[in-house]
Amino acid sequence: MKLEEMSCIDCGVKKCNSKTEVGREEFPPFCVTTHLDPEVLADAMECYKDPENHKVMVAAAMVEYEHYCEYTRVEEIIEFAKQIGAKKIGIATCVGLLKESRILASILRDHGFEVVGVACKAGCVRKVDVGIPEECNAIGIHMCNPIHQAKYLNSKHTDLNVVMGLCVGHDSLFYKYSEALTTTGVTKDRVLGHNPAAALYTADTYYAKKLKKQADEAPEKLV
Repeated sequence: MKLEEMSCIDCGVKKCNSKTEVGREEFPPFCVTTHLDPEVLADAMECYKDPENHKVMVAAAMVEYEHYCEYTRVEEIIEFAKQIGAKKIGIATCVGLLKESRILASILRDHGFEVVGVACKAGCVRKVDVGIPEECNAIGIHMCNPIHQAKYLNSKHTDLNVVMGLCVGHDSLFYKYSEALTTTGVTKDRVLGHNPAAALYTADTYYAKKLKKQADEAPEKLV
């Protein structure tokens, strides 16, 4: 790989995560920090002056500082919502995770939040009506409708939305159209029990032949 094509994902140094000041010579030669466009950084930093952005960043930092490696994701969402002063929380859920979403809603309500939820199939719009190939009806005739989910929660004036297992791409559209700040409660991965990181942890072993194009170079499947 050419040096100019490398970035943070190719770094094993992580000097940017040091708890003390470090010299620029200690960063790798392709480091984004030492080669960034100062205008892009300045533009990003200017955005933090926005009161809402500033409030979110401070709240996120405080939750991390006060509960790092102590709180579960659910607990972090609760604490973050409190830190930003959220009163009404929206849940955008896959119909396949309604049970989990009901449990989450119960927990949030127990902490004093008003909760409103909307499932991906709400509205019962047929897939073929929006040009989805008819063959996709094999797993259900009604489309997932993440834009409707976002607009529904927008109409309810939620302060914070939580995505619960929306499909890849559907979640992207929800984030795009949600007016409220959005975080993720569950990332869908039916094969791995909604733990997509497991595929990455086993990318060089169990899942090597599935995930890597050089299948002939991958190690034998573990038993």
